[in-house]
This record gives sequence, structure tokens and C-alpha cells, in this order.
Amino acid sequence: MTEPGDAVQLGRAASARAELAARTSYGRLLALLASGTHDITGAEDALSDAFERALRTWPVQGIPDRPDAWLLTVARNRQRDAWRSAEVSLTTPLDPVRHGGAHLDEVDPDAVPDRRLELMLVCAHPAIRPADRTPLMLNTVLGFTAEQVARSYAVPARTMATRLVRAKRRIRDNHIPFRLPDRSSVPERMEAMLAAVYAAYVIDWSTGPGERNVPPEALHLAEVLAELLPADPEVRGLAALVELSAARRPARISADGTFVPLASQDVAAWDATLIARAHDHLRAAHPARVVGRYQLEAAIQAVHCARRETGRTDWATLLDLHRSLAVVAPSLGSATALAAVTAEVEGPAAGLAFLDADAARTTRFQPAWATRAELLARLGRPAEAATAYDRAVALTHEPAERRYLEARRSELQT
Repeated sequence: MTEPGDAVQLGRAASARAELAARTSYGRLLALLASGTHDITGAEDALSDAFERALRTWPVQGIPDRPDAWLLTVARNRQRDAWRSAEVSLTTPLDPVRHGGAHLDEVDPDAVPDRRLELMLVCAHPAIRPADRTPLMLNTVLGFTAEQVARSYAVPARTMATRLVRAKRRIRDNHIPFRLPDRSSVPERMEAMLAAVYAAYVIDWSTGPGERNVPPEALHLAEVLAELLPADPEVRGLAALVELSAARRPARISADGTFVPLASQDVAAWDATLIARAHDHLRAAHPARVVGRYQLEAAIQAVHCARRETGRTDWATLLDLHRSLAVVAPSLGSATALAAVTAEVEGPAAGLAFLDADAARTTRFQPAWATRAELLARLGRPAEAATAYDRAVALTHEPAERRYLEARRSELQT
């Protein structure tokens, strides 16, 4: 007889193992399930049902020896049930090879190479709208919700969900094959893949270490791409960027769970090994003499990380790099960062002027409101700073950062 305490412990262990599988195996399992049918939505439904059953049965029956194989089997059977349903049998000509799922019967998911890069290349197919490729990768391959993807693009969640549904339907209806494309077509899809890894890094970074304990996905994928394309300077730059950011992650949250801004972080807590690896990537990229977005962002992070050795921040160099980035890759993020660095070099009024010039685009962009609040506070305008802090808090989804912003607001003398 299972004691109540044992049941609780087993339930927690089962939930933790299912969460681990969702985080590390979702994209791989989804690629296997969708490879024969091209139906990503159907594969997602089947995999979701498998995870739901795991949460119900593992706490009772125990965690299987091979959780991924268990999930694949349950999802495959769910697909077969759906294909045999009356609705599908009356409306869809069944293909025994595609719909029978026989290609999965003997598959050992633990022995199959990670197919996420393959699925990312599918999502970057020319038949998919360029604007939808990176969001589709984030949602389908890397497991981010439509809401998380929408936040990274500063658009309403409903708008993003509609775009994702449309893109998945296009893959199904056009029977886009799940295979590596001809080598000549890879470069045209690489930009979207790099953008997806970069966006995963941004989302993971913004959610904080408490939620996803990352950026492992972005870090892993960036390093895999660097191994596959070692001569591509932007691939190297992206790997360096993610590693430099990951190196500072342990110092981002204080002992009491509050966000610690970069300038206040304990540099001794930064990971010297990751910093060294990032510099290796930057040195490898340098001979190409081609400067791109990811190399510039990595160089910016390298300047910040240099404080670990020098004890100071080279703001003048940072300003030059941010100005270059704003030209090469203009975005809400680069504009906000340029405003913040301009304030360090030329004063808070100059930084605020940059923000004011771009105010129409940043109404839903949390970093812009947090930066505005800081600059207004430094200019001695507490009432306006409080309003900006309120807006930043309302747009913040990460608890540690919310606590930090609330504390900063409470320090204002209004």
C-alpha cells in the first residue's frame, strides 16, 4: 500500500519528469509525429494528449523507464484514433503509409538525432510567409506559447495565434516535406533560423531563471549551428552573444529573488568559461571582415563582460557599437538600448530625447517604459517617473523584475 507521503512524492517526481520532457524533447517528438503527415496541428494535439495522460498516469503507475518512447507511443496512438474517426474517414482519403503511423512503430526517440533543426528548416520553407517563419519556429519547434511569442514581437496574442494557425495550415495543405533541403537552399533559410534562436534567447532571458532555467535551448541550438557552419561569421556571432549573456545569468537574481541590473551585478558570479568560449567565436568570426547584427550584439555584451577584468564599463565604445547596431538592425530593442547608453555618455536628457522620438512604436514595449522611468527619475521628474514605472510594471511578466521595478518606484519622492 502506498503511503500518502509516497504518493505525493511520486506525483511531484512525475510532474517534474513530464516538465523535463516537455522542455527537452517536445520539438524532437513533434518532428517525428508530423514528419509523415505534414500536419503540425494534429501532431501538437496528439502530443498534448500524451503529456496530459502522463500527468494522470505516471503518479499512479510510476515513471516509465523510457519516458520519451512512452510519450511517442501514446501520441502515435492518438493520431491513429483521430485518423480512424468518422469525420476524417469521410472527408480525407487515408494513406496507409502516412496515416498508419507504421514509420513510428520501431522508432526509438532516444536514438534519433535531434530533428529540431530539420523542423526549423521546414518552417523556413519559401511557401511560408517570411514574417511567419521565425514565430512558427518558436512556437512549433521550441515550445513557446503564442502569448510568449506575441510578447517578444510586441503584438496582441490573438494576432500571433492567428498567424501561427495559418502557417501550420500552409505546411499541411502544401505537403511541405520534413527533410533537409538541398544545400543550395539552406542559406536563404538560415536568416530565419538565426532569428528564431535569437528570439528564443530573448524570451528565455526575459522570463528569468525561475521559469525555464535557461537559456539552455538557445545556447544548445546556437552551439549546434556554430558546429555545422563554423565559417559563417553571424552564426559565430550569435553563439558568442548567447554565451556571453548566459555567463551573467547567475548574477541576475539576488538571494531574495529580486532582479539585479547589470551595473549592480557581482562580476565574480559571471561564468568565466562561457565568456572565454564566446571570445573564441568572436575571434573565429573576425577574419571574414563582415559585420552583422549578431556580431555587433555580441561585441556589446563582450564590452559589458570586460568589467569582470577591468572593473569599469567603457561607455564610449558601447555608444559607438549601439549606434552601429541601430543602423544595421533597427528594432525597438536596439533603439531603447541606444537611448539608455546615450544617457550614460551624454546625460539622461539626451537619452530621453531618443525615447521620445520613438514613443509611438513603444506603447507595448516594457523595456522602453522601464528605461523611461529610470531617466525621468534621474532628471528629477518623480511624478512622470512613477507613471512610467506603473506602465513598466503592468507590462512585466517576470516576478523578479516586477519586484525590482516596484521597489524603484517606491523610492521616488513624489
